Amino acid sequence: MQPFLTLVRRELGSCYFSLIGYVIVAAVQFLMGLGFMVVLQALNGKPFDKPVTEEFFNNGLFWLVMLLAPPIITMRTYALEKFSGTYETLMTAPVSDLQVVLAKFTGALLFFMSAWLPLLAYPFLLKRFSVDLMPVDTSAVGGTFLGIFLFGAFYIALGCFASALTRSQIIAAMNAFVLGLGLFLLSYLTYVIPPKSGWQSAALQHVSMIEHMKDFTRGVVDTRQVVFYLSLTALFLFLTLRVVESRRWK
Repeated sequence: MQPFLTLVRRELGSCYFSLIGYVIVAAVQFLMGLGFMVVLQALNGKPFDKPVTEEFFNNGLFWLVMLLAPPIITMRTYALEKFSGTYETLMTAPVSDLQVVLAKFTGALLFFMSAWLPLLAYPFLLKRFSVDLMPVDTSAVGGTFLGIFLFGAFYIALGCFASALTRSQIIAAMNAFVLGLGLFLLSYLTYVIPPKSGWQSAALQHVSMIEHMKDFTRGVVDTRQVVFYLSLTALFLFLTLRVVESRRWK
């Protein structure tokens, strides 16, 4: 357990003690703040019956951050190690390959979630400075951050896999972004293809990230969605582990 925690601290340190880490946090807060202002302008003086979280976390700026931040965070996890020559030193240390993979994933995910923490205050600030607004729905806030965590875990695992395949951080980030964007675009098939009853419609609904996020922001947690993202996360962590272990075959 101690080697794992040491590796997690090492991974977090590489994020917090580098300029790129603070740039990522600042960019997330800027884009989310901009999105918050857009939502306020759109709802100013107009009645609405949806949770504020649903309006705020279902816009283009939110998905832009979700698609861009994980590749930038994870591009250095393995690619930088290989480029700088510290990868072999790390892999010959008295730690298992599984510990290395899980520690890098955990460190990147913790940093990713820390970038979103200030957003917890937004609904309460809106309630504090608004008139006749309904009390903050804590279940909607909790569901929203559960959704962010599940999406983040999936994209971070995908980014770690892309980074393990190459020595170039740029290529790792581009591969992770393209793969993540391709999976995200499947969500729009539910809007392009006319809804029909049958397994095709059910399958599209099952993989639609947009529909999933709508449920989370309403405070609705479907265990099928949780299992879906945990399964994808586990799949890409397994693939990352296999890539890391492949050095033994060379």
